[in-house]
Amino acid sequence: MALSIKKILISPFIFLVRVYQNLISPYLPASCRYSPTCSQYTIEALKKHGLFKGGLLAIKRIASCNPWGGKGYDPVP
Repeated sequence: MALSIKKILISPFIFLVRVYQNLISPYLPASCRYSPTCSQYTIEALKKHGLFKGGLLAIKRIASCNPWGGKGYDPVP
């Protein structure tokens, strides 16, 4: 039962990330400093940790994706 509630809560957010990946990202220059990309990381974090913890991990990752932040391989914990 809890698994289906988790899926219901994260589905709209995953949909929004997929819209970004398919409709917006192809028209922007590649700028993510991490592997996997921040958008893929967000999807994985939401699926693995749920809306709140996964969302916080995604926000932290996106905030650090800048010239003064980190780079390289950074999987979802």
